[in-house]
Amino acid sequence: MILVTGGAGFIGSNLVAALTARGEEVVVLDWLGKDEKWRNLEGAVLAGLLPPPELDAALALRPRAVVHLGAISATTETDGDLVAASNLTLSLKLWDWCAAQAVPLIYASSAATYGDGDQGFEDGETPEELSRLRPLNLYGWSKHAFDRRVAQMLALGRPKPPQWAGLKFFNVYGPREGHKGRMASVALHKYREILTGAPARLFASDRPGIADGMQSRDFVNVGDCVRVMLWLLDNPGVSGLFNCGSGQARSFLDLTRAVFAALNLPERIEFMPMPADLAGKYQYFTEAPMAKLRQAGYPHPPTPLEQGVADYVAWLKTTSP
Repeated sequence: MILVTGGAGFIGSNLVAALTARGEEVVVLDWLGKDEKWRNLEGAVLAGLLPPPELDAALALRPRAVVHLGAISATTETDGDLVAASNLTLSLKLWDWCAAQAVPLIYASSAATYGDGDQGFEDGETPEELSRLRPLNLYGWSKHAFDRRVAQMLALGRPKPPQWAGLKFFNVYGPREGHKGRMASVALHKYREILTGAPARLFASDRPGIADGMQSRDFVNVGDCVRVMLWLLDNPGVSGLFNCGSGQARSFLDLTRAVFAALNLPERIEFMPMPADLAGKYQYFTEAPMAKLRQAGYPHPPTPLEQGVADYVAWLKTTSP
């Protein structure tokens, strides 16, 4: 079976759905809580569902691969001890176990490791390349800290899993993210706003030379992220730290207009000041160079933004988000 940590979360539950749809046995390690997060796992036949403190019991089941997506993913989280324990210490434990047991490990890194983008978005994996990056928040630091430790262990010749792959997910949107609250994608927030009859609201720019709404991100459909992970599981000879995005930056205006178009409604867009807790920590441009993953053999094209948003809106109309 395959162990998926964070398997009831956004990206994780979409991976679990895809794995079980193709007949894989999957054990999920995650919290369900008391809200509707359990709905993310509807339709999936699970071999097991354990809370994170039961990690040792999950590993005792001898998974043939581990996909580690569990994390404190809120970019506004300020509890450093909690984030370090969840995003760094736990990741190191899984690396050591997979290395000792010769089990492949695929794990979630993040585009947040790139900080403001001044050092570019190339997915280098050497200690020297990674040392130049400066994340803007605690979450980005925690992901970067694990990437850097992996690079150090590899450089020192320490034991490693037979396959390892870190994925720097960019701005992911799509089904099964409704439980994420404020951290859900802009696509979902704009969909909900527009349905109330209110204008869609975007952050005004607080940088000279960048117009309101023209802050740009690499928006990637969650289905594309799942395809990358499935491909890695099917190609155990591929290891490395890879970007996982669409390869093209698009503005928040583009995304919002795509939501209006998918709903067949006229555009109504307003701008609001940047929240104080995001000032100085907000990425104004992200774009994932995808050449490294392509050179490794990954064959699938990205989903165009307008098509991905249209598909997502169609799903939202018929399914609880």
